[in-house]
Amino acid sequence: MRGSEHPDAAGTPDVLQPLIVQYVERLRHHKRYSPHSCAAAHRDLESFAGHCARAGVTRLEQIDLHLVRGYVAARHRAGLQPSSLQRHLSTLRAFFRQQVLDGRLTANPAQTVRAPKRQRRLPAVLGVEALTTALDRAPDGELASRDRAIVELFYSTGLRLAELHGLDVADVAGDRAEFTVTGKGRKQRIVMLGGPARRALADWLAQRADHAAADEPALFVSTRGRRLSRTAIAAGLKRWARQAQLGAELHPHRLRHSFATHLLESSGDLRAVQEMLGHAHLATTQIYTQLDWKRLAAVYDGAHPRARRKPE
Repeated sequence: MRGSEHPDAAGTPDVLQPLIVQYVERLRHHKRYSPHSCAAAHRDLESFAGHCARAGVTRLEQIDLHLVRGYVAARHRAGLQPSSLQRHLSTLRAFFRQQVLDGRLTANPAQTVRAPKRQRRLPAVLGVEALTTALDRAPDGELASRDRAIVELFYSTGLRLAELHGLDVADVAGDRAEFTVTGKGRKQRIVMLGGPARRALADWLAQRADHAAADEPALFVSTRGRRLSRTAIAAGLKRWARQAQLGAELHPHRLRHSFATHLLESSGDLRAVQEMLGHAHLATTQIYTQLDWKRLAAVYDGAHPRARRKPE
């Protein structure tokens, strides 16, 4: 492919054209990249070369971080999404890294350049009424009480999938209103259980002995009596949603987001929700500030729609 064949590469500097061809050939023959990956790298480099041509670049040494930043900014203004810009920058970093290794440059001009951050999108939040109605339906079928207990636990605590998967019976035994969970980075935090979640767990624990192997400590087990896998937990949520006529796709992260959203809508206490979710940094929790919060005094007991922690 010649530079003139790419709309952004008209007038590709002569100094770049052979280096691009050489680099893509290295990807193809030495690193065994797929034809698709090689073509993508070629397009990205030709696009950048076109930017260099328009900037009057005639020598490789003229390319610095300001030129790379200008390229990223120009592509962003042209409508390229942050995810695509990340790919362009990754290609440029690898290309210039090779030029440094080959002795043509002393530093990588793209190394410290960053693309605009991608806007984080939250999964759609479940409606309080719809979820409450579904949870209030009586379990129907073998292990239905287990699946409902899983849903109640996710929604009452905001647990991550890995955290719920790792729970043992000993962690929640004794009709506890709170228990300790180990999250990311082996960090521990206390999570609270509302009354409905505790009752659902009690229903499941009353049946668990009929399904669990004698030496199995896991809270949730499969029909084989062993710890329920993460995949099986996710599949159980989908099955429960169909049987309970929820009318929405259900997965662990959606329940976690619903927990945080419903709690923040009622309380507005970002710090408290940060602790409940186990976020190391408040900035991670601040994505929820896009919500229209209502202010109430209580953070959990009076805020969460199923957080009546005193048994009725």
